[in-house]
Amino acid sequence: MQSSKISESAVLEKSYTRADWQGGYQSLTQEFDYWIDDIEGKIPPELQGTLFRNGPGLLDINGQRIHHPFDGDGMISRITFANGRAHFRNRFVRTEGYLAEQQAGKILYRGVFGTQKPGGWLANIFDFKIKHIANTNVIYWGDKLLALWEAAEPYRLDPYTLETLGKEYFNGVLSAGEAFSAHPRFDPSCDRDGGEPCLVNFSIQPGLSTKITIFELNLAGEIVRKHAHSVPGFCFIHDFVITRNYCIFFQNPVNFNPIPFALGIRAAGECIQFQPHQPTRIIVIPRFPQPGQGVKILETQSGFVFHHINAFEVGNEIVIDSICYESLPGVEPESDFRQVNFEANAPGHLWRFHLNLQNGNVQSKLIESRCCEFPSINPANVGRPYQYFYIGAAHAEIGNAPLQALLKIDLESGERQLWSAAPRGFMGEPIFVPRPGSHREDDGWVLALVYDATFHRSDLVILDASDFSKGAIARLHLKHHIPYGLHGSFSSEVFAPT
Repeated sequence: MQSSKISESAVLEKSYTRADWQGGYQSLTQEFDYWIDDIEGKIPPELQGTLFRNGPGLLDINGQRIHHPFDGDGMISRITFANGRAHFRNRFVRTEGYLAEQQAGKILYRGVFGTQKPGGWLANIFDFKIKHIANTNVIYWGDKLLALWEAAEPYRLDPYTLETLGKEYFNGVLSAGEAFSAHPRFDPSCDRDGGEPCLVNFSIQPGLSTKITIFELNLAGEIVRKHAHSVPGFCFIHDFVITRNYCIFFQNPVNFNPIPFALGIRAAGECIQFQPHQPTRIIVIPRFPQPGQGVKILETQSGFVFHHINAFEVGNEIVIDSICYESLPGVEPESDFRQVNFEANAPGHLWRFHLNLQNGNVQSKLIESRCCEFPSINPANVGRPYQYFYIGAAHAEIGNAPLQALLKIDLESGERQLWSAAPRGFMGEPIFVPRPGSHREDDGWVLALVYDATFHRSDLVILDASDFSKGAIARLHLKHHIPYGLHGSFSSEVFAPT
């Protein structure tokens, strides 16, 4: 997935300053509970339900900085909409590691992405215990609110108070320590379940060969299907996509050298190296395996994928839309993520892949060259053909930069709509919320948290999903900032205090 090179003459003036962007990477130690009263515009009265967000709330432990934000303790933010009002609450997930470090007032655990215990390699050698940080996603399914981190089991929370209730094992189907990915997909109508929705998720056990386990949960939150498959090679997979009949994974071309990790010299994530001359493998696993029907592995050009937008079937083909990078930037032991040089790294671009399951041929095409990440679509179109998607994007058309805008793309007409918070606003993942009772794909709202460096606070921005040119319908000004988050979800359930 090679991108076209940009000439020096085409580079535009920056739409941001690094100092402004850095403000969103400060810890938020306080937990809040209040009705949001500072609002520009008006909350749509039909917007009823709850937006949940997850991400690293702590970027340091009592002043000791963590090495990478992906190692930060998970903090859930909840914004509930009810009768034209909105209520905010945030709370840290009380994992065992969070409680222990808060009591000790110092770092006690190694992190996957570079955080080491103080004391150098002697303090870290042969210590393979990684802190469960529950910081990547949060979903409400089967009447349970679950904080997800892909390397371990979920934590269950109270959706009203966000109190941590304990680990979730789905009636014993999940074993202690068994992974449950932070990127589930929600099938809006599963043929095997009489057309009822179901949740599809996976876990990874990497090694010289990798075991991929598929889980499917019914509306009651029960695991009704579970099957495991072995694929050759080491897999570093964060996201996947589903169609009506398949789960599809991109096996990024990387290798893992465990020796520096075991010796306490480097963290696990620092031992992953991108292999630019190796192909990206596409793993296609049937959701409902039949006798004689196995895993298919196809190959495409080298690249790295964190997130996909969607996939669907057309005859004997599978179409997949993904955000692709030329390579995976390495995490260096002495580096500071707050000093990242955006211009030195290649941006994420949107590509479309056509997989022919009969002859194994893969064709790819660049769809969007603007730097973009964190896509969202109408949930009714997951695994089906679709026309619109929404994604965080850079303000400028070319080059790599922080996400400062929201981009809507019409895949049929090619029309683009951009709403930007530049120069001092920085964008989180957008969430599309359908308007109740509507059947038009883009009839609804796009919700996104924006860090405003001017006031060192975060705003919840509401856009009309059908027409970005209207600007923000409402901007809900929080009393504080929320550190840059990862993923979240919207539930039609109202979890406001009485």
